Amino acid sequence: MAEVKHLKITVTGKVQGVFFRVSTKAVANQMGINGFVRNETDGSVYIEAEGESFMLDELVNWCKEGPDGAKVEEVELVEGELKNHKGFEVLKKQKS
Repeated sequence: MAEVKHLKITVTGKVQGVFFRVSTKAVANQMGINGFVRNETDGSVYIEAEGESFMLDELVNWCKEGPDGAKVEEVELVEGELKNHKGFEVLKKQKS
């Protein structure tokens, strides 16, 4: 059985207003990854993702490019505790 991991991913650059969240959800759904994605007030995109480690690697690789129109500068990863997310959601911007 493949190892299941939880990643906290912060993507910086021109990543808001380019359908990054919706595109991330579509990619995550294709890969069977659970979690959420939201815009942050600092202009970044924050993702919490849970799934098989090799699928998370694929998601991270996708995040380094993003959808058309995105200009990704950096992808920061932090491994976290499993939260057993169900499905993958697009959330509203975090309150400042």
